[in-house]
Amino acid sequence: MLILGVDPGTLVTGFAVIESTRAGFDVLACDVVKNTSEKKMPVRLKNIYDALSVVIEQFHPDEFAIETAFYGKNAQSALKIGHARGVSILAAVNRQIPTAEYSPREVKRAVVGNGAASKHQVQFMVKQILKLKTVPKYYDATDALAVALCHAQRVGRASTASSRGRKSSWGDFVREHPKRVVRG
Repeated sequence: MLILGVDPGTLVTGFAVIESTRAGFDVLACDVVKNTSEKKMPVRLKNIYDALSVVIEQFHPDEFAIETAFYGKNAQSALKIGHARGVSILAAVNRQIPTAEYSPREVKRAVVGNGAASKHQVQFMVKQILKLKTVPKYYDATDALAVALCHAQRVGRASTASSRGRKSSWGDFVREHPKRVVRG
């Protein structure tokens, strides 16, 4: 399965295409879409959309995964990231690619095992998991790889659970095994 992972930003948007196989992962593409602050927002958004459209046309990913906006203290930054997310998702949806969204904590937890991991820790684990000789120049590209890996893990877990006849959520487990649940 080919997965396009995206770490959205209006100045730098990271993207990565990985192939997930039974044997592991192969990185097919990993880079960033760079904009300058001198460009007007609509031009930046078009640049992101166009660049991701080219990646999609080149690799024909089966799945698209993107990081959700981080809602910190700066609402303006969150709004701008929302714009970048919107055009990124549009590029995938226009080509009917199934789309998934993951929070930054979810991505970090999937790759590092700790939802509060630093960018350096994420970069280190991405390098280890993918057996990269060198790390990408930009954290945004590394984060895009992490988003793709997170999605591969989530999709793999769901398909493994269903292929074994297991339930895919804790809610299903609790409904099936009420006596095994300790209530406090």
